[in-house]
Amino acid sequence: MANGNGGSKLRLWCSAFACVLLGLVEVDGLFVDITYLESAVAKGAVCLDGSPPAYHLAPGFGSGVNSWLVHFEGGGWCNNVTTCLQRSLTRLGSSKEMAKQVAFSGILSDAPGYNPDFYNWNKVRVRYCDGSSFTGDKEEVDPRTNLHYRGARIWQAVLEELLAKGMNRAENGSARNLPSSCTSKLPAGMCFFPQNEVKQIQTPLFILNAAYDSWQVRNILIAGGSDPRWRNCKHDISQCSAKQLETLQGFRDHFLEALEEQGNSPTRGLFINSCFVHCQTEIQEIWFAPGSPALGDKKIANAVGDWFYDRSPFQKVDCPYPCDSTCPIFKNS
Repeated sequence: MANGNGGSKLRLWCSAFACVLLGLVEVDGLFVDITYLESAVAKGAVCLDGSPPAYHLAPGFGSGVNSWLVHFEGGGWCNNVTTCLQRSLTRLGSSKEMAKQVAFSGILSDAPGYNPDFYNWNKVRVRYCDGSSFTGDKEEVDPRTNLHYRGARIWQAVLEELLAKGMNRAENGSARNLPSSCTSKLPAGMCFFPQNEVKQIQTPLFILNAAYDSWQVRNILIAGGSDPRWRNCKHDISQCSAKQLETLQGFRDHFLEALEEQGNSPTRGLFINSCFVHCQTEIQEIWFAPGSPALGDKKIANAVGDWFYDRSPFQKVDCPYPCDSTCPIFKNS
C-alpha cells in the first residue's frame, strides 16, 4: 500500500496474497474493467502463451487519491512443460482467457461499510499468467511449445505503467526475482516459500493466514488421489475423525514452528486464525462483515487497518481448532 497525506510520504505495499478469487456474488457490486498492457509485449513481458499482461484498476478518490493498494494475484505454479502448456490455455496462462470484468470486494471494496480503512484508495489487481509467481525471466522461447517464462518482466512492466498513472512518488524496486541471499544458500525452488524469504524482507510486513489453510490441506497435505477416507474431511473440517484431526493439528504445529523461526519483529503484523479457509482479504464475508472471523475483539480489516496506520500493533495467533467460534463455514470454498 502507498499512503499519501497531502501528496507527501508515499509508501508502497504490494500485497502478494496467495489466493484465487472465488466466483461469489459480491455485496458491494464494484465491477472493474480489464486493462491489457499491449505496450509490454515489445519488452517481452508476456503471459505463458505470449499474450499481453493485464490488470484491473479502480481509481482512488477523496483523501485516498494518492494512496495505492496493489494486489498481485495468486494461483499456484506450473513445474514442467506439460503443466505449463495446460495452464497456457487458461486464465492463469493467457490474458485471452481472462474475464473482461472482475468484482472488487473485501480489501478491494470501495464501500466504507465493507472496507473502512482502504475503501477510497487506488486499488489494482494484477492478473497472474506466468506460472512462476512473477519471477521468470527466460529469453529463449521453444518454438515447439511457444511457452514464455517472463513473470519478472510482467512485474516490472505493470509497476512502470502504474507509476505513470499516478503511483510515481512511491519507491519502485527492480524486477522481483528470487533473492540471491536465499539462492546462495538453498536450491532456487526452496526460495519460493515464505519461511525462506521473510527474513530477507525489510519492509514492515503483515502476515495473514489460516493455520488450517483449506487450499494447502486439499492440494498439498492431502493431495488428489490420496486415501478416499479423507474425501469428506479435506472439504469440511467438521467431518474429520479424531485421527484425521491429529494430522491437521500436526500441520498447524509445523506452520507455527516455521512462523516462530522468522523472529518477532515489532514492526510486523500477525493474524493467524484457526479457520478452515483460503484467501481472507477479498471475500467480503471474511474481511469485514457481521459475523466475520475475529481474534480478540478485532476483525481482519480492523487489525490490518490499525497496524498500517500505527493506531495499535497487532500480533495474535488463534487457539487450535475447534475453539474459534467466529470462523465461517465454507464447504468446498
